[in-house]
Amino acid sequence: MAIVKLKINGKAYESDVDPEMPLLWYLREEIELVGTKYGCGIAQCGACTVHMNGTAVRSCVLPVSSADGAEITTIEGLSEKGDHPLQKAWDELDVPQCGYCQAGQIMTAASLLKDNPKPSLEDIELAMGNNICRCGTYHRIREAVKLAAEKMN
Repeated sequence: MAIVKLKINGKAYESDVDPEMPLLWYLREEIELVGTKYGCGIAQCGACTVHMNGTAVRSCVLPVSSADGAEITTIEGLSEKGDHPLQKAWDELDVPQCGYCQAGQIMTAASLLKDNPKPSLEDIELAMGNNICRCGTYHRIREAVKLAAEKMN
């Protein structure tokens, strides 16, 4: 066991946990933030994407000890009222079907738009290409990222 200190969605946490516990399980089981989903467990699908110090990371394979001292943002912390331009675009274009991958999709897109506020369709494809949508809503995801970028500019 080890003491791990994290700032998650602006709130400080200090816990005595197994240092090898994946950050995903810390978020879901220890502090009950369940918006971040478990998909594959091998960092291939993107359902578990969160931001660590502003960068998109796959939380299912990241030991919580590797995040010690970091600032973590989950889908719950992206905006206080769920009104981030990406969340609004997702609603406006009716992106989700089952919705399982959507938190990871939105967190990946938020990282893209932070680094590239005016992405081309090719930029969007490249950034979002490693996130899997089981329902195949890729066209709507691309369009929502494009719409959010337009609204943010």
